Amino acid sequence: MPRFGGIATMMRLPHVENPAGLDVGFVGVPLDIGTSNRSGTRFGPRQIRTESVLLRPYNMATRAAPFDSLKVADLGDVALNPYSLLDSVRMIEEAYDAIYATGCKTISLGGDHTLTLPILRAMARHRGPVGLIHVDAHADVNDTMNGEKIAHGTPFRRAFEEGLLDPRRVVQIGLRGTGYHADDFDWCRAQGFRVVQAEECWHRSLAPLMEEVRAQMGDGPVYLTFDIDGLDPAFAPGTGTPEIGGLTVQQGMEIIRGCKGLDIVSADVVEVSPPYDQAGTTALVAANLAYEMLCVFPGVKYRA
Repeated sequence: MPRFGGIATMMRLPHVENPAGLDVGFVGVPLDIGTSNRSGTRFGPRQIRTESVLLRPYNMATRAAPFDSLKVADLGDVALNPYSLLDSVRMIEEAYDAIYATGCKTISLGGDHTLTLPILRAMARHRGPVGLIHVDAHADVNDTMNGEKIAHGTPFRRAFEEGLLDPRRVVQIGLRGTGYHADDFDWCRAQGFRVVQAEECWHRSLAPLMEEVRAQMGDGPVYLTFDIDGLDPAFAPGTGTPEIGGLTVQQGMEIIRGCKGLDIVSADVVEVSPPYDQAGTTALVAANLAYEMLCVFPGVKYRA
């Protein structure tokens, strides 16, 4: 079957409904009712899968051979309630709780960043508080958004309050832009998070930073969450809240590749909005980043 034909599962992997026996499952979360600016991320998982058909099994740069090492499949999408964000959050949490109960890890395709909160809730029941590597233009630690406690700009405030994170092992990379308050990023630092603003990343490789991050994360469980708007909109225009001066694609790959050796328990790439991605560039980048995530999961073998 030529790459442009057939059913567009993630990387043309088998679609299975039961995660039992899998090491890693790709899961779509077609959510956008938690967004605060441009919607459209409900179409993100489908478009990421469409662009992913170009991907091949072996990583020619790192020599990672994930499909020689792990059992991987596409678990499809979580069914959501498009009329209720809180009900959708409940449905996501229940779906992931069932997945994690089988021992399967996940790489989630989104979908707005609200989705990470219910995933972390489910994860905490199985692995306890986790370290967090968070790539994003925004800290997503607002207390409320228009009076609401749950939205795509609040998940990590809620996760901290609920004890889902180990604050000594949280790093946020790529934060930038304008803010509603002068101390928007200071709340994160006050909780013990390491904040690496985008300006600190300009004109440099992030490999040395990731050496420090690996030391910070240690041997404990780590969740990796990558908001596509962490990248500059020159590389990823198809997102709801773009901010100039962001990371390059190469820096994003350095962050993910720098996670090799960590106890990655699951990951996500979120905020892909196809209506603002006319050439499919953002979804293509997201598909590649999701593959790079798979390549650094524990147990992946590397070809000599």
